[in-house]
Amino acid sequence: MESSHIAHDVARVLNSTQKDSPGKVQLYVFDEAVTGREDRASINKETLSPAQLEVVALEVALNAAALIRRRRAELADEHGHVGVLGTKTSDVDPVTEVDQASEKLIREQLVERVPGSRVLGEESGLSDGDCAGDGAGGEVLWIVDPIDGTVNFLYGVPAYAVSIAAVVDGQPVAGVVVDVKAGEAYVAHAGGPARRLSGAGSAGEGGEEVLRVVPAQAEASLGRALVATGFSYVAEDRRRQAERLTRLLPRVRDIRRIGSAALDLCRVASGEVDAYFEHGLGPWDHAAGALIAARAGAIVAAPDYDVMKEEKALVMAVKPGVAVELAGLLAD
Repeated sequence: MESSHIAHDVARVLNSTQKDSPGKVQLYVFDEAVTGREDRASINKETLSPAQLEVVALEVALNAAALIRRRRAELADEHGHVGVLGTKTSDVDPVTEVDQASEKLIREQLVERVPGSRVLGEESGLSDGDCAGDGAGGEVLWIVDPIDGTVNFLYGVPAYAVSIAAVVDGQPVAGVVVDVKAGEAYVAHAGGPARRLSGAGSAGEGGEEVLRVVPAQAEASLGRALVATGFSYVAEDRRRQAERLTRLLPRVRDIRRIGSAALDLCRVASGEVDAYFEHGLGPWDHAAGALIAARAGAIVAAPDYDVMKEEKALVMAVKPGVAVELAGLLAD
């Protein structure tokens, strides 16, 4: 079955209960074909193509990753742990001064490089920038997670990332996720291939690997799929997620919980996992990684970028061959 037909079936399954559940968030399902338009460019102040926006995002994300590495080395105690500055959604949802410093650097550099653009960041919300007005056609909205996987960062678990996506007219056109510890970057733009860049200290200086998911016909069933997921920091949400996982676990090969949504989405693109899903992400968690997964050939489902964590919406990226089956299990 062609990817576009699979995406249509996934959308039908995930959104079929809309009329019976008025509070349910409508999900946008997209794939490689939907993200194939290279003409979705920024026309605010200066015309920039998706490829150029990817270059900007990569440069800034690498700068932020260097800051994070430096500050972690300065702040870590004798056990390799970094202190918490405050909390967000619950007492176990931390923020550090490095999160804030990283977002400040990213905001300043993005607006400097693309005047007129705005930034939606996890720590500071939406900035006005110097654009003429909200929602102007062709305006670039940068969606930023300064450290995705903050708990991993706190403990020294090597799975945390900088995530930057460029959205134009409501559509993702460029995405970059930098794995800070590994020194790798996952990148993609509308119409271009998903790639993994590696290098010593700067992901742009080393090798480049084009990422493709395994073709649908090579997959037998969901029962052979390795599935990644994540959990909320809110206790009641975790209880519901655990119930859903209990139903899913007997139907798949195994489950992985790595602790960074952005990196999980990129691992679907690279083939390190077959699928990823999570309910209750913010747009900064999924905007860049979802585009990278789609450009690698995955089927992706996500809400619009104004849907926040509180809506408990599903984000999913999955290889085409098991997409409909997984969607059916997650549709409730």
